[in-house]
Amino acid sequence: MSRSLRGLVAALLADDGSERWLAAVPYRLESLLASLPLPARAGIRCGAVAVDAYAALSTGARLDRLSVDDRDAVLSSLTQRPALLHLLDALKVPALLAGSTERTLHRASDTRSAPAAPVDPPLDCVPSPQWPDRSTADVVVVGSGAGGAIAARTLARAGMRVVIVEEGRRHTTADFARRVPLDRFTELYRDGGATVMWGRPPVLLPTGRAVGGTTVINAGTCYRTPHRVLARWHSTYGLDIAESAAFAVHLDDAERVLGVTRQPLDVVGRGGLLALDGAGRLGWQAAPLRRNAPGCRGSCECVVGCPTGAKQSVQLSVLPDACTAGARIVTSARAERILTDPDRPGGPRCAGVAAVRPDGSRLEILSPMVVVAAGALQSPLLLRRSGLGKHPRIGRNLAVHPATSVAGRFPDAVVDGPTVLQSVAVEELHDDGILIEATASPPGMGSFVLPGAGRDLRAELEGAERLAVLGAMIADRPGGKVLGARYPLLRYELDPRDGSSLLRAIAAMGEVLFAAGAEEVLTGLPGMPRVRSVSELKAALGYLTYRQLHLSAFHPTGTVAMGANDQVAPADPHGWLRGVRGVLIADGSALPSCPEVNPQLTIMATASAVAVAATRSV
Repeated sequence: MSRSLRGLVAALLADDGSERWLAAVPYRLESLLASLPLPARAGIRCGAVAVDAYAALSTGARLDRLSVDDRDAVLSSLTQRPALLHLLDALKVPALLAGSTERTLHRASDTRSAPAAPVDPPLDCVPSPQWPDRSTADVVVVGSGAGGAIAARTLARAGMRVVIVEEGRRHTTADFARRVPLDRFTELYRDGGATVMWGRPPVLLPTGRAVGGTTVINAGTCYRTPHRVLARWHSTYGLDIAESAAFAVHLDDAERVLGVTRQPLDVVGRGGLLALDGAGRLGWQAAPLRRNAPGCRGSCECVVGCPTGAKQSVQLSVLPDACTAGARIVTSARAERILTDPDRPGGPRCAGVAAVRPDGSRLEILSPMVVVAAGALQSPLLLRRSGLGKHPRIGRNLAVHPATSVAGRFPDAVVDGPTVLQSVAVEELHDDGILIEATASPPGMGSFVLPGAGRDLRAELEGAERLAVLGAMIADRPGGKVLGARYPLLRYELDPRDGSSLLRAIAAMGEVLFAAGAEEVLTGLPGMPRVRSVSELKAALGYLTYRQLHLSAFHPTGTVAMGANDQVAPADPHGWLRGVRGVLIADGSALPSCPEVNPQLTIMATASAVAVAATRSV
């Protein structure tokens, strides 16, 4: 156990020896750090050493030797220096995750056995060590998420021999039910959830890695593609598949297989009800979200794998149908490159996929057709490793939903009883590209970074049950790019107009919370972490720029975009990659611009449309 980490936890959470759960936090933090990529892990450890060294220089003793009062004095001194304040905020995130998890486990009052998890539908999954070194197929699908799953189902139903290559492993509902949320988080998210887009400001961009892809760890929110988006794709980018009536057929199919319904009020939770109340008092449009979770019990664990099997991620819905039609899934196999035959008449043609097992050994699946569905961050890398990334726009045009959140403190407990992770949408500003959603967090995994440090932070943690959190995401003007071939290097510059939208979203969320009766709003803003009125919040925002915000982002799209203009779009209007025959793009990377809503239905409908067209042309 690192002495600096132990001292950091003791300082941040004001460990005075009165609570047993605090003693376990450093060990939980060590486990969390082990899942992170080396740069993030090293950064946090170096940060802990730096704070410890600062304490030693200013007091003559390291953090673990100081009293609670002296630790608080050290942390207070740090917060007076802007550069060090940012360091402290970065260190608080993993410490709060570890601390909240241990506090939740220690204070769990319900010791009754949880209901037995349902048995998942069968899948024809073969771990890569058991798959032969050389095999053949009619189609290889790289990736088993929203796009890959629906493409595999469509092609298998057309009579093709389909093999899906998936880098992650299969996780079952029973696996989720027996493990605490934080432990699942570190395995289900690529790089332990620490993927960052570098820019001003840097933006966290978590993505999943498992059979089922990011659908396993999304909130289950299902929006149909807005008509204005489809009209733009049809008229500006020349996508015939985006014609409204034709696309609706694929959206209908996706909704049907996922069991999409409006979330009932009995599991919306008090946070969602407060959002409805606040929006109603303002006269703003709001309603419970539509989700792919019929029979949801409100466990609030959607983003770490549903432990009840209610959320119909594609490994519970689409992939079983694909396997019934004959598709097979090779798990724990990283697609290394697409094989090509450059000497074929008519130009280069794909010849299959080479993949790598966890032990480094290689397998090849020979096939005249490859469907690329590795996601907007990984698909460009695969094409580059394969020598197929020569189009200048591959990896460019990265669109995301930049997001931020605020929390309202209410007189009584908000976190109490069944609740949904994303429950209610406030759509008053949606036509302006701002979507507000009432959110909650899995037990012990509060996503809102609480203000303060030491005793102040400990008090905030103790009072977190009275917080209702709203999150806002905006439809961006694509400002990112994916560089690299082995590992993604993500660059993202937030458009100033999008930055203004985020500041406007913070003000709007504050209005909703105060209208619902919040005593104060925690802003996450430097220099003004708490406000007690809308006017105070707007005044605080007037002194800030968007570069000072703490941002995350979701739903990356657009990096191998489809379009009629071959100078702009790496893929043609039917999803075929330009410059080689037989490579079909069928994931979020194919979308030409930000879809403006949670994109699972849009990705599935797009993949269905291009796969159906492909069955008619091959």
